[in-house]
Amino acid sequence: MSDACGCSDDKPETAAEEAEEAVGFWQINEIRAAAIAGVMLLTAWILPLTGGPEWLRLVLEIGALLVAAWTFVPSTLRRLAKGKIGVGTLMTIAAVGAVALGEYEEAAMLAFLYSISEGLEEYSLAKTRRGLRALLDLVPAEATVLRGGTEVTVDPAELVPGDRMVVRPGERLATDGRIVTGRTSLDTSALTGESVPVEAGPGSDVYAGSINGTGPLEVEVTSTAENNSLARIVHIVEAEQSRKGPGQRLADNIAKKLVPGILIAAALIIAYGFIVGEPLLWFERALVVLVAASPCALAISVPVTVVASVGAASRIGVLIKGGGALETLGKIRTIALDKTGTLTRNKPEVIDVAAAGTATREEVLALAAGLEARSEHPLARAILAASPARAEVTDVDTVPGAGLEGRFEGKIVRLGRPGWINPGSLAGHVERMQTAGATAVLIESAGEVIGAVAVRDELRPEARDVIARLAASGYTTAMLTGDNAITAAALGKAAGISEVHADLRPEDKAEIIRTLKSRQPTAMVGDGVNDAPALATADTGVAMGAMGTDVAIETADIALMGEDLNHLPQVLDHARRTRSIMLQNVGLSLLLIAILIPLALVGALGLAAVVLIHELAEIVVIANGVRAGRISRKNALQPAKTAPALEPAA
Repeated sequence: MSDACGCSDDKPETAAEEAEEAVGFWQINEIRAAAIAGVMLLTAWILPLTGGPEWLRLVLEIGALLVAAWTFVPSTLRRLAKGKIGVGTLMTIAAVGAVALGEYEEAAMLAFLYSISEGLEEYSLAKTRRGLRALLDLVPAEATVLRGGTEVTVDPAELVPGDRMVVRPGERLATDGRIVTGRTSLDTSALTGESVPVEAGPGSDVYAGSINGTGPLEVEVTSTAENNSLARIVHIVEAEQSRKGPGQRLADNIAKKLVPGILIAAALIIAYGFIVGEPLLWFERALVVLVAASPCALAISVPVTVVASVGAASRIGVLIKGGGALETLGKIRTIALDKTGTLTRNKPEVIDVAAAGTATREEVLALAAGLEARSEHPLARAILAASPARAEVTDVDTVPGAGLEGRFEGKIVRLGRPGWINPGSLAGHVERMQTAGATAVLIESAGEVIGAVAVRDELRPEARDVIARLAASGYTTAMLTGDNAITAAALGKAAGISEVHADLRPEDKAEIIRTLKSRQPTAMVGDGVNDAPALATADTGVAMGAMGTDVAIETADIALMGEDLNHLPQVLDHARRTRSIMLQNVGLSLLLIAILIPLALVGALGLAAVVLIHELAEIVVIANGVRAGRISRKNALQPAKTAPALEPAA
């Protein structure tokens, strides 16, 4: 937080931790001190009405001043010792000046009201930060592990990679792991914001905080409790909250420059008082100007909003890397989306096989499966899943950007994209496959094409609705893909995207992003790994399906932890609303200072009145900033509608 505000930068760690743990309003020390000071001041005001002695009233006012001043004077002095001045400096000078003038009641009122604002600030920040850290409470208090064939209950902190956890139906996972035995459906809504349970079985990665559904599981631990995906998310967001956006830097810079300027102005006002022969009058007005120009509301306006907004987003499975990423996202007007794994399910399937010459469909598929047997490419997995038999292909080699080449029964066989392999008599089939939104691969034996396989990655069910929502909100959308132009155009049309860029390599995608950025602020939505150049080039990089993916979580500005594309328009709306709240707060804070300074200078307002107005305004600013912590799950968690079907290739 800004040094310009007499707030938390220089408080001891214990105080910061205490604020972090403080849940209730009355657990904040500043609030307690303000309450005690308030009671003393109220008693001092009532005392004359009951005929009480004047000396007791003075004692109560001084006592209220000391109690309230304890909340900000010590930290102000520590800051001054480091050469830093802030709002606390202004308040301390004003209080001392009021005492010098014999205005103990004014000084006590100033300290009382300022201590309330300090307490409210601590409370709002602690509350919003706890909203984020509450994610860690999703980890159960104990875990069951197998030790020597016996089930033993242990603290999750004792888990180490290699342990075998037993997770019964209805229990939460204590840390990350991989299922060894059992099948179930997992409720990951608290982590990813998605209400639809995720099916999982042997070999599936599972994450801390997920709730086991119907089946008992044995899970091999892959991460310690302090380094699991859930803890990593919380720690990254907390660390990244210091990344300030333009609005926060603007507020900080204004506040830091304003404080020295106020002190100089006050000194000039006092000097003027000596010149005109009324030093006490102008000394008092200088004190009022000090308080009137206090930029504490300005300094706290953006940080409160950022903390509240980031915490709210984390509760629906969206990780935002601090104020800078949040503000930039709020200015985005163009959304570029990768095709595979973003607009599509990333689960391609074989939808058609065409044969040429004497070859049969089964032989074409078997030869394709033989070539793809050791490949990890998604298209390879689709072909292998569709083929009951595999040809014994040897000497398989990859031809970058083209396909595969090997040897079968003494003949050179190849599998690859049209252009590298001439489609020949299958040209019509290939065009039909591509027009249907499928990727066509050709199989060649001894220089003759013998078949074509159509593989299609279906659109996500929610893709068309999401694109329509983005368009209705005024965003321009574009699809970037390495697929051929015909296939890309078909998928783009099905999704409702008119601007499609096809046949792109990773560096080409980055160049397209640069072009889009030259028109208006642009975000790139991808998987966080294959689209790294484009994500880095965009004004904001958004990684989708990032739960458990270290690269995506570490490198993206925004990470959608789940696989539901509905979260994209929701977080964009959230960022725009947050940026609007930031600008409202900054504008209100500056307007208040602009109005109060001349009123204080002409003597229209006294010290207590200016303090009261300022602190009421700060309460308004904090309350407005906390509004950014309200985010609805409603839109993101509605079950996705069925995606519009593409025409079959056959």
